[in-house]
Amino acid sequence: MATQKLYAGAKLREIRNRLTLTQKDFAAKLGVSLPYLNQMENNNRPVSTTVVLALAQEFGLDVTELSTGDSERLVSDMREALADPIFADAMPPLADLRLTASNAPALARAFIELHRNYRQTHERLASLDEALGREDARIQASPWEEVRDFFHYCDNYIDAVDHAAERFAAQAQGDIRTAAMERLAARGISVELADIEALRRYDASSKTLQLSSRSAPQTQVFQLLLQVALLSQDQLLEATLDFARFQSDEARSIAKIGLANYFAGAALMPYGTFLTAAQDCRHDLELLSARFGASIEQVAHRLSTLQRPGAKGIPFFFVRVDQAGTITKRHSATRLQFARFGGACPLWNVHRAFETPGHFLRQLAETPDGVRYISLARDVSKPGGSFGAPVRRYAIALGCEVRHADALVYADNMDVNNASAYEPIGISCRICERKTCHQRSVPPLERRLTINADERGTLPYEVN
Repeated sequence: MATQKLYAGAKLREIRNRLTLTQKDFAAKLGVSLPYLNQMENNNRPVSTTVVLALAQEFGLDVTELSTGDSERLVSDMREALADPIFADAMPPLADLRLTASNAPALARAFIELHRNYRQTHERLASLDEALGREDARIQASPWEEVRDFFHYCDNYIDAVDHAAERFAAQAQGDIRTAAMERLAARGISVELADIEALRRYDASSKTLQLSSRSAPQTQVFQLLLQVALLSQDQLLEATLDFARFQSDEARSIAKIGLANYFAGAALMPYGTFLTAAQDCRHDLELLSARFGASIEQVAHRLSTLQRPGAKGIPFFFVRVDQAGTITKRHSATRLQFARFGGACPLWNVHRAFETPGHFLRQLAETPDGVRYISLARDVSKPGGSFGAPVRRYAIALGCEVRHADALVYADNMDVNNASAYEPIGISCRICERKTCHQRSVPPLERRLTINADERGTLPYEVN
C-alpha cells in the first residue's frame, strides 16, 4: 500500500508563527529554499522527510503535530453534513473537501456549524411549530453539541487540567480517596454516604457532600474527585472555559461539568503512571481497572485521552451507545470517525455486546477507505441499586488501527494478516460507499441507483 503524502501547510504556518520566525528564517533553519517552504505552506507540495526531521532536530518538536487527524475529522464531518438530502446535487469532490480542511479549517467548521443550526431549526419547526412566535422560542445551537465538539477538536485531551490532576494524584501518594476527603475537609466540607438516588449531592449552605451508598466504590471515588475539581480547581476550569468561548451559558455550564469529570478521571488514573501501566499490561482493561480502582468504562475512556504532546499513547477511538444504537459518548484519536447525527454502523460489534453481558467481544473491521481496526466491545449496564430501580444499559467500544495489534492483549490469536477476517463497517449509510451491504438502510448519496422490477436481491435497488 502506497504511503499517503503529508500535506500540512496550515500546521507549518502555525508552527512558524508560534516560533515568531519569518518564512526566510524558517526556511533556512529547515534547510530548504524559500519558494519550497512557501509551496509547502500553501499545500502545493507535501511536507518532505527532510523537513520533518529538521523540525524534530532543530526545534525539538513532536512531529506528530503534523498529523492530519484534525483535517480528517473535518473532512468526515463535512461529508456527513453534505450527505443531507438538501445537498443531493451539490456534493463536492473529496479532494476539494480535503483542500478546504487543510487550508481553511475555520471555514470548514463554520460550514459544519451552519448545517447543524439548519438541522436544529428544521427539527424545531417540525415538532414545535405551535411555539413559533413566542419570545422564548428562538432557535440556538445545541449546547450539548457545542460542548461535545469542543472536546472532539481538543483530541479529548485538556493539557492544563490533566497536569493539575496528575499533581493532585502525586500528592495523594497512592491513596486518592483519602486525599480527596482531606482536600474537602480542609474547606470545612463533611462527606457522608446516604441512601439517595443521585450519585452525588452537595449542599453549599451546610457544606455537606452526600454520596450514594448504592453506588460502586469506584463511582463514589470518582464523584469525590469531581467535587474536588469543582471547588479547588475552579479558577483553572473557568480559565479553560474562557478560552473555549462558548456561545451560551448552558454550554459553558455543561462544559464545566465535563472538565470536572476530566479532572476526576485524570486524577484517578494519572497520565504518566497510567500510560506506563497500560503499556506494561498491553492495555488489559480488567487489570487496569483493578490497579487504579476504576470502572471498565472509565479505563476505556481514559485510554482514549492519552494524547499528551511528546508522550502520546496509542491513538484509540472510544464510543458508548444505548440499546437503540444512539451514540451517547464518542471520541476518536484515529482516522475512524463517528456519525455526528444518528447511530453507529449496525455491522459494528458494539451493538452485539448487549447479547453477551459481562464478556468482551473482539472484531477486526475495515472502513471503506481501506483502514483496518481492531475493536473491543462490552456492555456496561448500570443497576439502579434497589429493586424496581431502572437499569441503565449501555455498550462501549474501544479500538485502534490494527498496526498497533502487538501492543494489545486482545489481538492475541486473531488472524490480523488475513484480509477475509475483517468485517466491512462504515460511518453512516448515506456516506458509505459499499455497494452490497446487507444492512444498508438508505442508498449512498454519491451513487446512482438501478431499479429492476423483475429481480429482488438483498436490496430493492443496485448501487452503481
